[in-house]
Amino acid sequence: MNFETLSARVDDGTIDTVLVCMVDMQGRLIGKRFHARFFIDSGGTTHACDYLLANDITMEPVPGYAAAGWQAGYGDFELRPDFDTLRVLPWLTATALVLCDVVDHHGDNIAHSPRAVLQGQLGKLTTLGLSAKCASELEFYLFNEQHNKIAARNFQTPELSGHYIEDYHILQTSREEPFMRALRNGLQEAGIAVENTKGEWGPGQAEINVVYDDALAMADKHVVLKNAIKEMATQHDKAVTFMAKWRDDLAGNSAHIHLSLWNLEGTQSRSFAAGEPHGMSATMRSFVAGLLTHARELCYLLAPNINSYKRFQAGTFAPTTCAWSLDNRTAGFRLVGTGSKSLRIECRIGGADLNPYLAYAGLIAAGMAGIDQQLELAEPVAGDAYELEHLPVLPGTLREALAEFSGSTMLRAALGDAVVDHYVHAGNWEQQQFDAQVTDWEVKRLLEQA
Repeated sequence: MNFETLSARVDDGTIDTVLVCMVDMQGRLIGKRFHARFFIDSGGTTHACDYLLANDITMEPVPGYAAAGWQAGYGDFELRPDFDTLRVLPWLTATALVLCDVVDHHGDNIAHSPRAVLQGQLGKLTTLGLSAKCASELEFYLFNEQHNKIAARNFQTPELSGHYIEDYHILQTSREEPFMRALRNGLQEAGIAVENTKGEWGPGQAEINVVYDDALAMADKHVVLKNAIKEMATQHDKAVTFMAKWRDDLAGNSAHIHLSLWNLEGTQSRSFAAGEPHGMSATMRSFVAGLLTHARELCYLLAPNINSYKRFQAGTFAPTTCAWSLDNRTAGFRLVGTGSKSLRIECRIGGADLNPYLAYAGLIAAGMAGIDQQLELAEPVAGDAYELEHLPVLPGTLREALAEFSGSTMLRAALGDAVVDHYVHAGNWEQQQFDAQVTDWEVKRLLEQA
């Protein structure tokens, strides 16, 4: 909806609350609930503490950032609504939501805010006469109890909504249908066009697919979608997890990203070229070559947590190598829609814990580097990419991925040193916090035997 429609619905009493939100470094919605009348009268712009882009996933302020800290007093930045993102949330009573750009007191984007990072890369893409369209496929596990009950048992043995593999399964997904139906219909009413939901490989695991859109709009939908799943699960006395690997013996949660290139108007594919091998244009071939060349450097943006790297295991449909393929789910990149105008590249590296703005920005930056350097695309891999020893291997730990990310001259040129250093600091903090912990595995293994 637009501002005028919102104003009319406030006047007639059908909307009384507006969520004014930014997106934090972890890809979560952060913001305030406004009385709708005040929002309309004030124009919606508000302020928030700059620690929101300098804290960890537990909301603890992290020392050592250049952009914000105790030494600077943790001041404010401004949240400026982007009214293109304004939508009603039908699963919340009389409530609308708008996403904001994060700007300083001069009105300039805060460079390390996730939305600004993506906007910067999309601006550069336009200089090549190109735009990007994306779609996120999100996977999650559904539990038949809420998180407070799971936490009360120290997170032990949460009750899954299913007890056997339900990939494409109709009977088991029928048991989950009261929640999934409400989810599909609620998102559709909120302006997020849903293609389908399906069972996934794990018991209680689901996947939701939404219709592709321009890259920024899709990233916006991704964060609203993810938050909506959590909110609606609570309303159905359930819980979900988007952890990349919540249990070592079950499949991980992915966020596969489909990406294609278009003209500036978004009306003609620049990925497809009739008569070319696999239907790929020369531009698309170089773009994909850039993705492969820089895949190790990108990994931190696709797998941002310690836990993310537990997902990269052979034989689990999560990739372990930097390779591309034709309709082959063992590779990190898969060409979809081969030989047609729906041709796109699917990045299978990312976990469901990624921040879509940062992931999209990294992929687009790497692809543009491939175009700029006119990189040649190698032949697609065939067979089991897990077993091909000549392929570069994805980082196996957050520590390794951070070193690749920090040392990437491509990403530093694309995103800027300050942005890269900001997110390196975030990753190093997570690694330090984990390194200081004594895990259950260590105690069980060593308490008696050491």
